[in-house]
Amino acid sequence: MLGTTPARPAPRPRAGHRRPHRAVLLPVVAVVVLSASACAPRIGVPVAEDAANPLCADVVLAVPDALAEDLPKVGTTSQATAAWGEPRAAVTLRCGVEVPGPTTTACQSVESTSGTVDWLVVEDGEGTWTFTTYGRDPAVQVVVPPTVAENHSTSFVADLTPAVLEVPQTRACVGAADAG
Repeated sequence: MLGTTPARPAPRPRAGHRRPHRAVLLPVVAVVVLSASACAPRIGVPVAEDAANPLCADVVLAVPDALAEDLPKVGTTSQATAAWGEPRAAVTLRCGVEVPGPTTTACQSVESTSGTVDWLVVEDGEGTWTFTTYGRDPAVQVVVPPTVAENHSTSFVADLTPAVLEVPQTRACVGAADAG
């Protein structure tokens, strides 16, 4: 029999050296992850109608770990959301809110080193500020509660520019550069 080689037996594991079975590792990993996340505060943020839009995932993945240097990012309870601060005193972001049409609401172009985002800015008379992107679909909304606004300038919305730029601009505020 020319050209054939005898079959080798499969290598045997060395004594005392066993590979853990995947079925054993998965429950252990799940318990560790769930235990760690159970201690972290989570902010209840209502889900937006278009939260399942794939661009919202890109936005949320690009948000910063902190706003205004002293508002750390915290977990949220809904898809396509983010929050910074403490429960009952957190800045919240929702992606997928209703896209604003033409409006007379104050529209402000906020510039940062990474680009410009147009925001519709509304103050409710009780100290809550709401910023909603203009000219982007899906739209992103940021709510700044009075407990944060009384100690911070809302200029930290500029920190959200890299995340919001994940959604292409299709329109601009009147007086702003024409986006096409």
